[in-house]
Amino acid sequence: MHFDHSTFRRLCDARGLLALHADQPLGIAEAARAAGMSPFHFIRQFEALFGSTPHQYRIGLRIDRAKRLLASRELSVTETCLEVGMSSLGSFSTLFHQRVGVTPVAFQRRARTMVRVPGRLPTALFPGCLSLMGLLPAAAFQPLHSRNFREAKPDPPSLG
Repeated sequence: MHFDHSTFRRLCDARGLLALHADQPLGIAEAARAAGMSPFHFIRQFEALFGSTPHQYRIGLRIDRAKRLLASRELSVTETCLEVGMSSLGSFSTLFHQRVGVTPVAFQRRARTMVRVPGRLPTALFPGCLSLMGLLPAAAFQPLHSRNFREAKPDPPSLG
């Protein structure tokens, strides 16, 4: 699907609005109004651009925040549930288990056993590709060539 610049910008702004109010009851109608679209059109366009509906996007934000809170703070699962804007502990636990693969309590136990430095999340909670990047030498992050195509000049002819 092709989006003109204006539509793309409005959808990105609406996604930012949803992220800003992820733990508050911001309705889809309000986000759609901010994007200048009807709610149904907004949902279809949002999903086509970002790969998930606005509701699923907000749930993902809440679960990500819950994971950070469970891993880094001394909050109970109930307190975490309320902190991320969920009102039902049962629904939160079920949703967390579906998205993460373990219950919030199991995630919290696992995360807390890995925490070594207060205030920092354990690297085992990050995707493997990011963890492996820390093992690469600094030279791996240097550009292969120091010039771009515009700066590139032909090498001088060899005399040999």
